[in-house]
Amino acid sequence: MKTISQYKEDIKALMKKASDIDAKCINENRDPLEAELTLKNELLDTVQEYQEIIKTMERQDRMRESLEKPGDALTVPKNAKIETSDSRSKDKFGSLGEQLMAVINAGKPNGKVDPRLYNAASGMNETVPSEGGFLIQQDFTTRAYEDLFDNGLIAGKCDKVPISGNANGTVLNGFDETSRASSTAGGVVVYWTDEAELKTASKPKFRRVELNLKKMHGLCYLTDEMMMDAAQVEATVSNAFIKAMDFKLQDGIINGTGAGMPLGVLNAGCLVAVAKEAGQAADTIVAQNIMKMYARRFASLTANYAWYYNQNIEPQLYQLSLAVGTGGIPLYMPPGGMSETPYSRIMGLPAYAIEQAAALGDQGDIILADFKDGYVLAEKGGVKTDMSIHVRFAYDETALRFVLRVDGQPWRASALTPYKGGTSDTQSHFITLAARA
Repeated sequence: MKTISQYKEDIKALMKKASDIDAKCINENRDPLEAELTLKNELLDTVQEYQEIIKTMERQDRMRESLEKPGDALTVPKNAKIETSDSRSKDKFGSLGEQLMAVINAGKPNGKVDPRLYNAASGMNETVPSEGGFLIQQDFTTRAYEDLFDNGLIAGKCDKVPISGNANGTVLNGFDETSRASSTAGGVVVYWTDEAELKTASKPKFRRVELNLKKMHGLCYLTDEMMMDAAQVEATVSNAFIKAMDFKLQDGIINGTGAGMPLGVLNAGCLVAVAKEAGQAADTIVAQNIMKMYARRFASLTANYAWYYNQNIEPQLYQLSLAVGTGGIPLYMPPGGMSETPYSRIMGLPAYAIEQAAALGDQGDIILADFKDGYVLAEKGGVKTDMSIHVRFAYDETALRFVLRVDGQPWRASALTPYKGGTSDTQSHFITLAARA
């Protein structure tokens, strides 16, 4: 369950999406399309649902504050100490490690149960301890969510769609467009016409982009000795699992099969694989490869593209240059080079080394990608974390579980044949280099 401020931020993001649709229609001087109206209604339905949740949560807060507010004292004893601090700070744990220690103490024989484990009003939820455990405090799981998506090298760049309520998926409308040789948006055709001439009708073609949430989970057993060090628990366990989830999600977005995991760009129908050069040696990358990959992007979206590559191709990248007279212009610029940027650049675009890219010589060892416009990622509720003090009781261990529900796939089902250029020069949000065995 999210906090009130988080729901309000979600509402702001959803209303912006609705406003963007209006702005697009105004800019193109047209009425909303059927698909756009459907999407707006879905967005507004979710906003209404969140508003009702906020209303209930605010009512609950008001009632709790009313019950907790002390009555007026008839007399004040001499030298009495008057508390002026905010009592609500006592309803929350200061860190994840502190809460974990409270849970382990609650499970000991005759152990004292910290009242903060049961204070649902302050953002905490709980289940029956002997049958499962305690959910981790909301602000800790929210921080985990932010670390995963806001800082994720790839996930943070994707077009994210929140799944709300009891839904386990969503269906979005995308243009079913494979060629712009004779139409746009899968079937829209416009004409130059004389005054009073008969107009020819056309319409866009849509495809269903169906996202059904897939579950990613991690399980960890903590010894009682480790639990005694709250700082170590938070640094070791929480950070480790967030990094592991980011790594796994990133791998799904790149290499996923779509079965029980997201559909990765390397297995998607929209992927463009640029052929190797005639006579090119195995396990090499040459300047012509890079330039031909760059030429297959959507030129109008150039600023959103970045390169993703396996670190073991860097010796090849350092040798890339475009010959000019007796000298040359480097195509690859390492971090701290002339651009003075903290990351590499290829053809002027950011370049990131990732472990999920294929090894040198295999298809996918270097990828030119636009995740912002090309990949949609659905998620529900962020990272859910809970723990049990009973699963491994006989071993003096506590079970800690992390669960994330997501799904994703590229917006396009196939590469696009441009208006001019032919089917041999298709364009895409995702371009890679074919194998060089």
